[in-house]
Amino acid sequence: MKKRMGRALWCGLALLWALRVAVAAGESGSGSARGEVPHFTQEQVRAFAKKVEKAMAERGARVAILARMGRPSSELPQGMHFTHVAFAVYSEITTVDGRKLPGYAIHNLYQLDDRPDRSALVQDFPFDFFSGVAVLEAGVLVPSPTLQDRLLRLIGTPAYAGLHEPHYSVIANPFTLGRQNCTEFVLDVLHSAIYQTADIDVLKANEKAYFEAQPVRVNPVKLLFGAAMSADVFLADHPGSPVTATFETLGKYLLRYDAGSSLFTVLSD
Repeated sequence: MKKRMGRALWCGLALLWALRVAVAAGESGSGSARGEVPHFTQEQVRAFAKKVEKAMAERGARVAILARMGRPSSELPQGMHFTHVAFAVYSEITTVDGRKLPGYAIHNLYQLDDRPDRSALVQDFPFDFFSGVAVLEAGVLVPSPTLQDRLLRLIGTPAYAGLHEPHYSVIANPFTLGRQNCTEFVLDVLHSAIYQTADIDVLKANEKAYFEAQPVRVNPVKLLFGAAMSADVFLADHPGSPVTATFETLGKYLLRYDAGSSLFTVLSD
């Protein structure tokens, strides 16, 4: 009996770890998932962050959806490659010594370190965004110029903040209300810009009609066990088989419906 319980606990803990770091999560407010340790030096991260900024600028991206890898792809569930997404907005950045320079500000939804079932909207910068990643690889999704214009008018406004649902779940269902992760938030903001409304019922109706979510391919029994053991895994917002939004599904959606959008990756040298 003890041996069986030990195996069940190990499976549950392994599942929780996989869910926290692998499933399109908001990740923690520290800029990396809880429990991660730095894999690269500050110089390496800074050089890569600058490379990503240069790649976005060369493509004329005033707003882009930026993704990072908190874990190697070999550790991620089927159909998932990146673990966190946010908006990168070309802005005037004030440095610590008071200088004003052009650059990208990153607008995130981060899971709180001390309240894993809650999240907050946090602005940081590319160096912060890539600190703690397991792989120096970025996914970049650039909306069409028209959609970028609309996003620029929306991001940072009260309407933008109003789309944030602070009740967090690592596997939030993008088609329902009550729980949200970073990728669902990005999806809601995109739809708010596309349809030019902050009416969440309208946004969810259109997401159900046009957006294809990623199935969460985890054994149902283990998933139930994980939900019972973790403060940041919820199943109540999944009326059927669990699904979630990912960078990959966001990319497929925009490339299909937003003419003029583009998708590319940036690798370290």
